[in-house]
Amino acid sequence: MAAPKVAVVGAGVVGLSTALCIAETCPSCSVTVLSDQFSPNTTSDVAAGMLIPHTYPGTPIHTQKQWFKETFTYLFAINNSAEASEAGISLISGWQVFKNTPKEELPFWSDVVLGFRPMSEAELQKFPQHQFGQAFTTLKCDCPPYLLWLEKRLKATGVQMRTRKVANLWELHSEYNIVVNCAGIGAHQLVGDEKLFPVRGQVLKVHAPWVKNFIRDGDGLTYIYPGIHRVTLGGTRERDSWSLSPDPGTTKDILDRCCSLEPSLRGAEDIKVKVGLRPSRQCVRLQKEVLSQGGVKLPVVHNYGHGAGGFSVHRGTAKEAARLVGECIAALQGSSSRAKL
Repeated sequence: MAAPKVAVVGAGVVGLSTALCIAETCPSCSVTVLSDQFSPNTTSDVAAGMLIPHTYPGTPIHTQKQWFKETFTYLFAINNSAEASEAGISLISGWQVFKNTPKEELPFWSDVVLGFRPMSEAELQKFPQHQFGQAFTTLKCDCPPYLLWLEKRLKATGVQMRTRKVANLWELHSEYNIVVNCAGIGAHQLVGDEKLFPVRGQVLKVHAPWVKNFIRDGDGLTYIYPGIHRVTLGGTRERDSWSLSPDPGTTKDILDRCCSLEPSLRGAEDIKVKVGLRPSRQCVRLQKEVLSQGGVKLPVVHNYGHGAGGFSVHRGTAKEAARLVGECIAALQGSSSRAKL
């Protein structure tokens, strides 16, 4: 058969990474990214981009660890290259602190990040409200530069980018052999996934260049994540809220909570408020499906529903999605050669 045509729907970090993995592993393919929004207007642009995994209750831990490890290894290599600054990737050390000692003192990802250890008594004196903590070094993506870096890589490998609102995956069957659904929260409408729900996140991006270490409250709600140019302060987790309008009361609450962990943030300047809807479900939907109408079949690979943990696992899930696309291509080539017999 002719070079298979693959459409990737969605241009957030998951969509762009998946398109790149497909282009790298299936060089005979023609890949096109279709999205009604590209950076800087995607949900991924709002994300803090810290590599600290979120746990998916419906996904085996060994699978989550593999996804995280592949993502960490990939970004660590970029961080160790001349492209680190352009890609917006930096190493960052800091603390995760708990008011009460957690049941799990060693999270599943503790041996993937660098130098993971319990905090010393002296370090804990910085956080008088907290009685236990973990210190480690991880990676941070400044999201807009990273998305632009991915787009540049895609264009260099011949991937097309098209602004297009896809209302139904089936509408692509006459133009493409395989469709990859990386629509994030858009999959709620696109494929009618009732298991997918928004978790609204409001964050502040501030100028506070003296803050060098990340600080994260163990409940995951309050965090301070310094990037290359700005510090991200968070946050909120509002399930089933679709509102993209910033709430001034929430802005004050986030600032107060972050200042209780790092009082010097009272001097932060140029506060910008951002809101994003995390595409959440019990587990990432990463699977093949064949749509069929009137005897015509359209192979689809789904890769969405990463919730708050998209950046931590994006490369790992993209590799898995690319493998599934490879299986779809093999099946198509098998059926086309059988048709010739």
